[in-house]
Amino acid sequence: MNQFSSTCLTGRTYLVTGASSGLGQATAELIAACGGRVLLGGRDLERLEQTRVKLDGRAQHVLAPFALKDADGTADWVKGLATEHGLLNGVFHSAGTELIRPVRLTKQEHLDETFQSSVFAAFGIARAVGQKNVVQEGASIVLMSSVAGSTGQSGMTAYAAAKASVEGLVRALAVELAPRRIRVNAIAAGAIKTAMHERLTRNSGEAATLEYEKAHLLGFGEAGDVANAAVFLLSDASKWVTGTTLFVDGGYVVR
Repeated sequence: MNQFSSTCLTGRTYLVTGASSGLGQATAELIAACGGRVLLGGRDLERLEQTRVKLDGRAQHVLAPFALKDADGTADWVKGLATEHGLLNGVFHSAGTELIRPVRLTKQEHLDETFQSSVFAAFGIARAVGQKNVVQEGASIVLMSSVAGSTGQSGMTAYAAAKASVEGLVRALAVELAPRRIRVNAIAAGAIKTAMHERLTRNSGEAATLEYEKAHLLGFGEAGDVANAAVFLLSDASKWVTGTTLFVDGGYVVR
């Protein structure tokens, strides 16, 4: 059920990365349900089309397939989208890759893969947003983070480092873009029941998974929980919120 007005984002355009599944898909659906137009970013054109058919006002939404690998290419891609489809009112950067691997086995290739779509792409988005004729004054940028960026967990050194980097970027970028009234925030999610979550817990065993769920005071989350937070941060309801990380984690961090 949509907790927001069906017209609160009408007339606005938002780029959503990772829109083919999980958190990106859920947020794209909610933006559309609130009247916004969505530029659907992701690697797989067919899966992006599967997302678009779920959106309210299907015809107005745009498929924008692209593989997020580095800052330079990402910046050019975002600028190209703004040139073709008009200035953006906001960006929700959800794309990312999980990695559970002991640090002794973590090589440069693993770091590259983990940082590409998360940190490097986020910086490319930031660079594009920092230039003229890409976003509207007063736009909102929301980058996806994780509780891993603030908590210690064995086997997640690379992933945790990537998410901590995203949150550092958010704080500095919020200061730099404040003169243009552009807000920048992050969402640090706990365990959300998505395909990524299923991959991470598949081999953990029932007892370990139950213990992990108990570590979240409110249990595992749903993709819609993050989507609600993202739309709050993208909308005018958060017009005085910038440079912060919103924890949407069912109480994981306080436990």
